[in-house]
Amino acid sequence: MDFALSEEQVAIFDMARAFGEERIAPHARTWEAEGTIPKDLWPQLAELGFGGLYVSEEQGGSGLTRLDATLVFEALSQSCASVAAFLSIHNMCSWMIDSFASDEMKARILPKAMTMETVLSYCLTEPGSGSDAAALKTRAERTNDGYALTGTKAFISGGGYSDTYVVMARTGEDGPKGISALVLEDGVEGLSYGGLEDKMGWKSQPTRQVQMDACKVPAENLLGEEGKGFVYAMKGLDGGRLNISACSLGAAQAALDATLAYMGERKAFGKSIDQFQALQFRLAEMEIEMQAARTFLRQAAWKLDNKAPDATVFCAMAKKFVTETGSKVADQCLQLHGGYGYLADYGIEKIVRDLRVHQILEGTNEIMRMIVARHMLASR
Repeated sequence: MDFALSEEQVAIFDMARAFGEERIAPHARTWEAEGTIPKDLWPQLAELGFGGLYVSEEQGGSGLTRLDATLVFEALSQSCASVAAFLSIHNMCSWMIDSFASDEMKARILPKAMTMETVLSYCLTEPGSGSDAAALKTRAERTNDGYALTGTKAFISGGGYSDTYVVMARTGEDGPKGISALVLEDGVEGLSYGGLEDKMGWKSQPTRQVQMDACKVPAENLLGEEGKGFVYAMKGLDGGRLNISACSLGAAQAALDATLAYMGERKAFGKSIDQFQALQFRLAEMEIEMQAARTFLRQAAWKLDNKAPDATVFCAMAKKFVTETGSKVADQCLQLHGGYGYLADYGIEKIVRDLRVHQILEGTNEIMRMIVARHMLASR
C-alpha cells in the first residue's frame, strides 16, 4: 500500500497552491468585502484545466481522478476556501453533464464550461427541503416544447451570478423517483433572484434564492433521463463531499501554518509562546488530527476512484471527520493567536467563519452519521 503522492500529483498541488498565493490570496479580503468574485478569475483557473477537473478529456476536461481533484481544492483553499468551494460547485455540475447528458447537450454546454466562459451552479436545496432533499417541491410540468419550471431554490451559490443552473425538479410522483435534472440558462423569462444573502462566511460567493415562475425549458435541456435526477444528485454529492472536505483541510492547514509562525514571534513571560509545553501539546494535537484527516480523505477519494462498494459511506465518514477537524483546528488557531486572532488583518477569523458551513452543506454532518449508521446496521 503506497501512501505517497506521485510526482504528477505533487506538481498538481504545487501548481494550484502557487496560483492561489499569486492570484487569490492577495484579493480574498477585498472580494469578501465586495461580496463577489471577479468573473475574470475563472478563465485563468480554466487555463490550468480546473474548469473540468474530472470531466473526460474527450469533452475538453482534464480527466483527473477524484484524488487529484482533492489536491487542487486543498491547495486553493490555503488561499481562500470560499473561492475554492465555488469552483467545486462548477466542477460538480460539469461532471454531471459529462456523465449523464446527451451528446447534443455536452457539445452545446461543455466547451464554454471548460473555459469557464460559462459558470455553472447547482440548485437542489429549497426553503422547505434541505436534508430531506427528496421532498423538494419545485415542479417541471410537461409542455409541447419541453417543460415549464416553477419553484424556489434556496442558498444557491452563484444565484444571479452564474450563467447556467442544474436544477432538480419534480416531473413525476412524490419521493426520489419523481425527480429529474434540468439545465436552466440565465435570462430565461420567469427566472428571477432573491436578495443577496448576508452570511457568516463564504461572503465572496454571491448567494441568493433562485425563483422560477413557469420558466420555459426546452426538452433537450433534460439532463439524462426523467426520474433519474435524484440518483444523479446523490452521485454528484459523493465527490462534492470530498471536495468540501479538501477545502476544510487546506484552509485549516493555512491557519496552522500561520499559527506556527505567529507563536515563534509572539513573546510572553520572557520567551516566545512556542516554548511553553502546554501550547506545544496543543500544536501537536492539531498536527495529529490534520494528518489523520488528510489520510482519511485520500482513502475515501481512492475508494471513489476505484468504484469500491463502500465508497459512498467512506465519502460520508470523511466529510464528517475532516470538516469537523478543520473547524476545530481553525478555532484552536484563533485561540492561540489571542486577541489578534479576532482581527481580520491576521486572516484566522475569516477561516473560522468560512469553514463553519462545511458541516452543513453537501449533506449535513448529521446526515453523514445516518449514512454511516445505516451501512453498519445493514452489514451486520
